[in-house]
Amino acid sequence: MKYKIFVSGVQKELKAERLAVRELVDKDILLRDYFNVFLFEKAPAGSKPSKAVYLKGVRDCELYIVILGDEYGKAAQNMLSATEEEFREAHKRAKYVLVYIKGKTDETKNKRVKKLISEIKDDASGYKYRRFENIPELKNVVHESLIEFLREKGIVGKSIFDEAVCEGASWKDIDNDKVKWFLRTAKEKRNFPLPENIPVKDVFIHLNLLKGAKLTNAAILLFGKNPHKFHLQAETKCLQFSGIEVEKPFPSYHIYNGNLFDQIDRAVAFVLSSIKLPVIQQEHTAQVKRPPEIPLFAVQEAIVNALAHRNYNDVSGIQAMVFIDRVEIWNSGSLPSQLTISDLKKPHRSFPGNPLLAEVFYLADYIQKAGSGTIEMVKQCKQAGLPEPEFVSNRGYEFRTILSRDIFTESVLAKFGLNERKLKAIKFVKNEGKITNKEYKKLTGASKPTASRDLNELVTKSIFVRIGATGKGTLYKLKGS
Repeated sequence: MKYKIFVSGVQKELKAERLAVRELVDKDILLRDYFNVFLFEKAPAGSKPSKAVYLKGVRDCELYIVILGDEYGKAAQNMLSATEEEFREAHKRAKYVLVYIKGKTDETKNKRVKKLISEIKDDASGYKYRRFENIPELKNVVHESLIEFLREKGIVGKSIFDEAVCEGASWKDIDNDKVKWFLRTAKEKRNFPLPENIPVKDVFIHLNLLKGAKLTNAAILLFGKNPHKFHLQAETKCLQFSGIEVEKPFPSYHIYNGNLFDQIDRAVAFVLSSIKLPVIQQEHTAQVKRPPEIPLFAVQEAIVNALAHRNYNDVSGIQAMVFIDRVEIWNSGSLPSQLTISDLKKPHRSFPGNPLLAEVFYLADYIQKAGSGTIEMVKQCKQAGLPEPEFVSNRGYEFRTILSRDIFTESVLAKFGLNERKLKAIKFVKNEGKITNKEYKKLTGASKPTASRDLNELVTKSIFVRIGATGKGTLYKLKGS
C-alpha cells in the first residue's frame, strides 16, 4: 500500500519548498515505496472548480503536510485562504497532520499566519510541528517525520536498513578480496574462527549478512565492489575550510563512496592530512615523532561511529569537516532513546543503529562494541591537552561529534567572561593567525588605550601571546599556535 501525501502551502511563496517535498519522496529509496505526493499545481486540468479539487485532495490523503511561510495567501475579506481551508479540512477529517514553519521566529509573518501558528503550537491541539530555515533542512525534518510515521505503522524499525535485502544485488557485486582481507584482520584482531579459504557464502551466513539466499544491504555496504550503485546515500564527504565557518572556496574537498571500510580509511586519512602534525625532536636521536594534533583514536572512532550508527534511509551522507579550530563529523539519525549525551562520557551499553554493520566493524577492530569508544575519546583528548569531544544530537535527525584542535573553544572562552570585542578578536586571530593593535581598533571600534588594555588582558589570561616588545612591530597570536 502507498500512502498519499497532500502538500499544502502558499503556492507562489513556497513553490520550491513544496516541490522539494515531492522530490524527497520520489528520490528516496525507502519513501518512494510507501508514499505518493499530491500537489495541487500538478493535478490534471479538469472542469471542476479549483476549491473542489484541492479539498478532494485533502479528503483522499492519509497524510496532510502544511508548510507555513510569511504570507497568508489570497483570500477575500472574512474568508479563508486556500491553505487554511485545506488545513481545516484535514483537521475535520482527522488526517495525520504534519506542520513545518519556515524561519526561527514569526516576526515577519502575516497576522493571520501568526494566529494559525499560535493555534498549532497550543499543546491541546496535538499537532506535530517543526521549524526549518532552508530546503535541505526542510527535507531532513520531513524525512524524519515520514520515517516516524512508518514506524508507528509498524512498517519499519530502527535496524531495518542493514538487515533488508539489497534488491538487484548478486554475488558478482561482492569484492572477494575484501572478504579475504576481513578474514585475515578479524583472525588477528578478534581471533575470528573462520579460515581465509572458506567460501564467501559461508562467511556471510556466519555474519548474518544473508536474508534467505539474498544479499542484505549490510553485505553490499561492507563488501560490495560498488555500494554507490545501489545506495547513492552511502558516501562520505570530506571538506577542509580556511577559517572557523563554512565558507567557499574549499582548500580541499573529496567524496568517498567505496565500501564502508574504504570510506573510513580515506576519511581518517583526509582529516589527518588536514590537521597539524607537530614535529618533536626525540632525545639522543635524529628521528622525529609526529603525533596528530587530535588523537588518531578520536578521529577514527568519530568517523566509524557515524557510519555504523547513521540513518541509511536518509538521503544525506556522512560529512567530515575540518576547520582551523576543530573537526566536525556529521551523520543523519539520532542518539538511541536509551541514551543521553551525558551517558556517552561514562560507562554505558551499546545500542547500534545498524547492528550487522557494527558487528563486522567490531570483528575488524574498527569499533569498540561495549560502548567504551566515546569514553576513550574523552580520555585521549584530555591527555592531549584538548577539551573533551562535544556530542550534539540535533532535533532527532542529525548527530555531530566535534573534536577541538585548540583549547580555546566557545565553551572554554565562555568561562573567561570576555566581552564582545575580545571574542571578536579571538575569532579574527583564529582566521588570520595574528592581530595588531591597529587591526584590533579597526575590528572593534575601540580607542587605542582600550585596544591596548584589551590585548594586555588577553595576554594576562594566557589566551594571546605578544610577539615583539612595543611599537608597530608588535603583534598577538593565540597561545600554543
